[in-house]
Amino acid sequence: MNDSKRSPIQSKFDEVAANYDGQRKKLIPCFDDFYQIAASLIQAEDSAPHILDLGAGTGLFSRFALERYPDANLTLIDLSEAMLDVAKARFGADHPHITYIAGDYFHYDYPVSYDCIISSLSIHHLEDEEKEALYRRVYQLLKPGGIFVNADQVLGSTPYLDQLYRSDWQEKIERTDLSRDALTAAYERTKLDKMAPLDQQLGWLRKAGFSDTDCVYKYYNFVVMYGRKL
Repeated sequence: MNDSKRSPIQSKFDEVAANYDGQRKKLIPCFDDFYQIAASLIQAEDSAPHILDLGAGTGLFSRFALERYPDANLTLIDLSEAMLDVAKARFGADHPHITYIAGDYFHYDYPVSYDCIISSLSIHHLEDEEKEALYRRVYQLLKPGGIFVNADQVLGSTPYLDQLYRSDWQEKIERTDLSRDALTAAYERTKLDKMAPLDQQLGWLRKAGFSDTDCVYKYYNFVVMYGRKL
């Protein structure tokens, strides 16, 4: 995906960066299970694993990773510098082994390989062919035995199911105390979504070479996908 196509995504998330974390629990009805189950899948033999967070945003998923591995060497990459500024404020100077990259994770030239690669609520912004290509790249970047955890949103496998998922989400967020402006902004951001069905994505992971691929958690269109590089 070229920069001109990505710029609307960057702009939208720059705008919401300051309030992003505060809105997460209200915009993700299954927030606790979604992140905690995803984090529980982050496993490494090394007590200081190298972990790459794709589309890291404010570092929310990375925070859960650090709770499991406080000595981890974390790399957070995201298009939005404003989001990464929030991540820097979150972690402060207490975690010297964190690297922040403001850039395009699809094209970035990573200099090392990783024990774990994680992502949350980002890959669904890619076109389908880019998702498939990214999964191949993730596999190549992992060390043998490395794992990939993608906590993301997927398209319903039929139009009826997809509408069911969307209706449930809208009904639940409308019952929160989010302001009308915040809700409108959230609906606007969904226009950037390019979700793909779950089964199709699990197939792409297997085709890329991953073993033990699975959907470990699913709540309507919120899922946690897993794969391991033998």
